[in-house]
Amino acid sequence: MLKKSGLLFLLVITILSGCEVPSPEQVREKQHQPAANFSADAGKGNVIFHQYCARCHGEKGKGSNQGPPLIHKIYRPDHHADQSFHWAVKDGTKQHHWHFGNMPPIVGVSPEQVGHIVAYVRQEQRRAGIR
Repeated sequence: MLKKSGLLFLLVITILSGCEVPSPEQVREKQHQPAANFSADAGKGNVIFHQYCARCHGEKGKGSNQGPPLIHKIYRPDHHADQSFHWAVKDGTKQHHWHFGNMPPIVGVSPEQVGHIVAYVRQEQRRAGIR
């Protein structure tokens, strides 16, 4: 007869052996990240931003009556990392910092498109002296 600790060990091993470790591609997909070899282009991001984001975040990301400015110190990289843009597009985000209401998910925008948007926003932030 097994001791309780031996039985517990066998139970844990049985459970863990059924778990699969996700591949890097699966992790990127779940996190809404572009492929590992992706290279962001701020010029493409400008076009995509104005197609999907400017309606709420304003021309050149300076805000509107519908949404906050992204060219603002609150959205600098050390406070809102690039990944936060990916999550906001994929899942939406709860209202915080501002009083515009919750942001809904933006359906149909790929991780690569968000990567380009982030490059554009970061470029505009640098031009505005936000680092």
